[in-house]
Amino acid sequence: MKMSKIDFFYTGKPDLLQTQKDSASSCIFHAEANPNSTENLLDIIQCTKEDYFILFNKPYLPVLGKFAIDRMIQVAEDSRAGMVYTDYYEIKEGIRKVHPLNDYQTGSIRDDFDFGPLLLIRTEAARKAMVEEKSNYNFAALYDIRLKISQNYPLVHLNEYLYTLEENDLRNSDEKMFAYVDPKNRSVQVEMEQACTEHLKAIGAWLPPIFENIDLHKGFFPVEASVIIPVRNRIRTITDAIDSVLSQKATFAFNLIVIDNHSTDGTTAAIAEKAEKDKRIIHLIPKREDLGIGGCWNEGVQHPECGRFAVQLDSDDVYSDTNTLNQIVAELYKQNCVMLVGSYRMCNFDFQTIPPGIIDHREWTPENGRNNALRINGLGAPRAFFTPALRKIKVPNTSYGEDYALGLQFSRKWQIGRIYKVLYLCRRWDDNSDAALDFNKLNANNAYKDKLRSIEITARQRINC
Repeated sequence: MKMSKIDFFYTGKPDLLQTQKDSASSCIFHAEANPNSTENLLDIIQCTKEDYFILFNKPYLPVLGKFAIDRMIQVAEDSRAGMVYTDYYEIKEGIRKVHPLNDYQTGSIRDDFDFGPLLLIRTEAARKAMVEEKSNYNFAALYDIRLKISQNYPLVHLNEYLYTLEENDLRNSDEKMFAYVDPKNRSVQVEMEQACTEHLKAIGAWLPPIFENIDLHKGFFPVEASVIIPVRNRIRTITDAIDSVLSQKATFAFNLIVIDNHSTDGTTAAIAEKAEKDKRIIHLIPKREDLGIGGCWNEGVQHPECGRFAVQLDSDDVYSDTNTLNQIVAELYKQNCVMLVGSYRMCNFDFQTIPPGIIDHREWTPENGRNNALRINGLGAPRAFFTPALRKIKVPNTSYGEDYALGLQFSRKWQIGRIYKVLYLCRRWDDNSDAALDFNKLNANNAYKDKLRSIEITARQRINC
């Protein structure tokens, strides 16, 4: 296909236009084109007269590779894509790095899926999607239109580095991960939820707020609750976590099951010393050496001394006060739920509050939480489970996303309870498993959760058949 010109819309001002050469000579640049509102996006789509147009959601234009646009259009034609996005180079602090992206799949419906800032969009697909538009968004228009396009066209990832971007966002992966739960972004989240809900209804994966009841009193257990702590090499924090559990003023019997995943830094000895002094501590060292965090959870939950409820605490965090276990168990009964999610406060190593502060995941509502869970990348913490249900489903043997996998499966059938009060203090420090991840690890983590969503969407579509 031969095209004489293509419209290139970007969010910057006209004076930020950088001179482009080679393939950019076929572009007509349109400045101050913010695609996130419905009004602006409609203007963009109506403005273009070509079969394809480009959206670039950054103020400063990229340096396009030679024949980059021609290549993207060629791929769009060959694949019938509604949208094409590519890997790219970025320059951070003067250093040129690669920025690889993930392939789009059915479950890639989180609103922060990384397409990169440059999108080639088929005009016909965009117009068809906007015809179906029933909402007037201020923030979610671009998210909404790509969901609608995906219902009729493939969204194609081209594994080629076709442009270079000067990147000014120097936040690490840890900071970016929690940006969406910042309270100041609440109005954005409401719109994103609406767009996601409409999409799930359109593809037959939306579930109404009708849940199965469960008898939480059924069965005999040695204690009412067990706190589960998987740990490996956390000598600096494990005793704080253990002490916060043992200090609980519970009105029922409880124990602490610590699954020590072959630590080598003195953690094992520290746990053993604590266990010698307090018989409520069960110190497990698995025979297997192939266990992730989820596999360690299975060791604890399947243990005969595990209580009626299994309550999560990470090895570098602490409960916020001595009444946490009481609150969790009381709410499990009150809300008749097999899984309960609390709220937490982000802290540095010394428990000083850091941004965004309190994370309460208020997007999880009784009415629509089971659907909105497919849009977001996490459900909150701490988590507590009805042990028989957890023993039946079992925890995926991974060290990332295992809790999210459980939340999706549980919410398919049962209500997930919520506590919006801060229940524990979440330490962020250099040894966190998800701090300052490189692109390959970050992509792998996100691809795994996208796969979980793809599986879950298929399961829910089958329910609705």
